Amino acid sequence: RLLIRMSAPAMAGMIVQALYNLTDTVFVGRGVGSLAIAGIAVSFPVQILVMAFAQMFGIGAASIVSRSLGAGDTQRARRVLGNLFTVVILASAGIAILGSLYIDPLLRLFGATESILPFGQQYLRVILFGTPFFLFAMATNAVVRAEGNARVAMGTMLLAGLLNIGLDPLFIYGFGMGIRGAALATVLAQASTVVYLIYYFLGGRSALRTRLSDLRLDRSIVWESMSVGLGSGLRNAAGSFTAIILNNTLAVYGGDLAIAAFGVINRMIMFLFLPMFGIVQGMMPIVGFNYGAQQLARARHAVRLAMIVTSGMSFAIAAILVGVPGLLIRVFTNDPALIAMAVPATRIVVLTFPTVGFQVIAAGMFQALGRPLPATILALLRQVIVLVPMILLLPRYLELRGVWISFPIADGLAALVTALMLIPALRGLRDRSLHRGHVPPHDS
Repeated sequence: RLLIRMSAPAMAGMIVQALYNLTDTVFVGRGVGSLAIAGIAVSFPVQILVMAFAQMFGIGAASIVSRSLGAGDTQRARRVLGNLFTVVILASAGIAILGSLYIDPLLRLFGATESILPFGQQYLRVILFGTPFFLFAMATNAVVRAEGNARVAMGTMLLAGLLNIGLDPLFIYGFGMGIRGAALATVLAQASTVVYLIYYFLGGRSALRTRLSDLRLDRSIVWESMSVGLGSGLRNAAGSFTAIILNNTLAVYGGDLAIAAFGVINRMIMFLFLPMFGIVQGMMPIVGFNYGAQQLARARHAVRLAMIVTSGMSFAIAAILVGVPGLLIRVFTNDPALIAMAVPATRIVVLTFPTVGFQVIAAGMFQALGRPLPATILALLRQVIVLVPMILLLPRYLELRGVWISFPIADGLAALVTALMLIPALRGLRDRSLHRGHVPPHDS
């Protein structure tokens, strides 16, 4: 019951977030075409980098806020929030300006071909304009969770997701804005979240009453926020690095159609995959608290229960995508060539996906135990450490099919390494000698 209560708000928010990422691609694919899907696919790594900055500063600041509130130091918590506001404004302005100035080189770096480039430009210019909203919403949402207001954090995600789903068809079809309309709907949805969060912080609902003096940057606070949140930021940034390798390889061996096909496959997997992170977020405070309280059997039980749930979810996801991929892909597009490429590719990509469930739990467990190094290694294992070498190697011998085969091989090898790290760690929880001294509940 506790795992459900802790996980449900995060799962609901993530499902809606994944749904609006999905609907962007659906409406664009059906309203504009396959090249527009590819345009979103090559723009997405830039959004991942924005998410990386938000995660780094937001999770780092949230960690300091929660510890400061626990120690009764509300003044420091207020300063941290004020510094977060300032950092978000400066970072988002820098990203928006530099991104707009170098938009063409960025898109080419992320795999845009001459035919995809115009669609990427139209979409990314609007998204970059909305960078301040993305950064503010994601970073401050972590602070809301740190205050213990999981439902408010969930509400912000629901608001953005539902509004984006409603605005997509209006701007794409009603106003005839095409791919620009999809980007504008996303920006306005995030802007509404920012308005909601500002009301939350300034309207008396938050325990933190930030003053103008709190906006002045404090070097120690900024440095601590960055160092604590660096692991989460790197995990997101690594996804952008992988996208560079992947999209450019797809362009060589499969062309525009292959990039569009993976754009569809990736959105489907993300939609079905993200709710598992809700389970991880629900598990982490349970494990961390019981670990710190020396209730080791309860901590192990929480890990095992979460592992059973996410393994069941990942198995169901793989079964759906292997069984009826064509049914799902036709939701995005009616292009026969794109469907013909994406259906067999999907079946290959998810072959070993049932192993992913316990992998995400293992990474979350190490983070909850205050062990950032193994947590970061496991977080990077699937998407970077194993996948990138496979993508660089296999297509030389198997061409486009080698790209698709890289995914199940990476998942399988990552599962083996994860098991080798996880089993001793679970056994180690039985040894009370490992837990002498103060242990932080969790570092999320």
